[in-house]
Amino acid sequence: MTGDHQTLALLLFSVFIVVTLAITTWVSRRRRGSTEEFYAGGRLFSPMENGFAIAGDYMSAASFLGISGLIALFGYDGLLYSVGFLVAWLIVLFLVAELVRNCGRFTLADVVAARMRERPVRIAAGAASVTVSVLYLVAQMVGAGSLVALLVGSAGQQARTWMVIGVGALMVVYVAFGGMRATTWIQVVKAVLLMGGAVALTVLVLARFHGDINELLNTAAERSGHGRDFLAPGLKYGGDWTSRLDFISLGIALVLGTAGLPHILSRFYTVPTARAARRSVVWSIGLIGGFYLMTIVLGFGAAAVLGSDAVRASNTAGNTAVPLLALDLGGGAGSTGGTVLFAVVAAVAFATILAVVAGITLASSASVAHDLYASLRRPRGTAQDAQRAEVAVARIAAVAVGAVAIGLALLAQDLNVAFLVGLAFAVAASANLPVLLYTLFWRRFTTRGAVWSVYGGLIPAITLVVLSPVVSGSPESLFPGLDFAVFPLDNPGVVSIPLGFLMGWLGTVLSPEAADKARHAETEVRALTGAGAA
Repeated sequence: MTGDHQTLALLLFSVFIVVTLAITTWVSRRRRGSTEEFYAGGRLFSPMENGFAIAGDYMSAASFLGISGLIALFGYDGLLYSVGFLVAWLIVLFLVAELVRNCGRFTLADVVAARMRERPVRIAAGAASVTVSVLYLVAQMVGAGSLVALLVGSAGQQARTWMVIGVGALMVVYVAFGGMRATTWIQVVKAVLLMGGAVALTVLVLARFHGDINELLNTAAERSGHGRDFLAPGLKYGGDWTSRLDFISLGIALVLGTAGLPHILSRFYTVPTARAARRSVVWSIGLIGGFYLMTIVLGFGAAAVLGSDAVRASNTAGNTAVPLLALDLGGGAGSTGGTVLFAVVAAVAFATILAVVAGITLASSASVAHDLYASLRRPRGTAQDAQRAEVAVARIAAVAVGAVAIGLALLAQDLNVAFLVGLAFAVAASANLPVLLYTLFWRRFTTRGAVWSVYGGLIPAITLVVLSPVVSGSPESLFPGLDFAVFPLDNPGVVSIPLGFLMGWLGTVLSPEAADKARHAETEVRALTGAGAA
């Protein structure tokens, strides 16, 4: 990229960073030091504000950079991500949002612990939530690295590394000093910027082809190098039975995983009532649905305008398709329009990454402090002292989680960010969703069933990923020089998600203790009516 691109993009990066740090500083001066303020922003957000924040939290670098890149490279098969991410919200709307808001306080473990023995349940759910959060964070960090690599050119490996570290440092600052309130406003600002950028690019793509979708698709097929196969299923997932099973596995993970994502569940606690939580989801579905429709246009637009080979040459995983498309639509390299549009899109992508990593880091630090630390410590002093100690631990946890995510992201820099998020969704659907649904809807569910359900989904999911071609055995693996891949699928969801449900049932059937009927009745009344909700 030219010096003009770099200068303008970095200037816009700086403006966004200054604005978000100003928000964080403003919020930090108003904080009261309570857990409700730090984890839930005082539960003061309106449904519209929370809906925008949910959309900002969910529309990640995987959506803006990764999905469009996959569609540009693989055509129809890349659509699975857009469809899966959107359909998943129906489960959240009808099965999760209101019930979770009524039953819990800050985390997934609160919902389960409402009718179980707290310590084992909180440790299990907390460990699963941190694992999912770290996997999701890695995807955002990889997106940040890809973005800066495009800005500084192929010789910018060192700058790419520093970009990942810089994003990690910023997300720690946002969480440690601003908590949920600062994170929410950063996500609202980011959602507005992202929707505006996506609308502008979509209009320009459609204008390039005079609004003729058929011409857009035909041109994309011609320039993809695959002809009509580009518009048909099977280019990425149709080669053999393994690819087709991987397709099914990924689809299941995407549809079921959203309802188990810790940073999405925590957003339902930032509104005052369950009705507000449901209305928040309606707002977010409208925003997210429109956005994913636009990613389809952008993906096929990148294939039609740039050609799949050009996208692949810039980044083998396709993560830079949208910035390159913006450069061409603005007038090409060296033009003022191209420079401005490229810089704006790069800045929006950067804002996307910062906002999402802040939300995920807050959710993971809440799990460490509220679930793990609170379960293992012995209470001392007053309740206010205990809350201050818990918030302090959450801030320290944000630093630790950020460090782990940075280290893993530096290993995974050449993987597609949408694919990495698919792995996080698989783990969330395997470990978190079964225990959540069993707790809300199965009267006989016991503490042993809850613990077995979490570990029965989490451990197989992680193990199968480690033993898959994602980690070793292929040129695109994390460790291409090694080969210990014995599990043929890239995504473990088709195996690990049923195992999570199976182990929850088996643990309950084999449990020596019966379910507490009184606590279940109390939880059911609270879930359905909101009586006694925090």
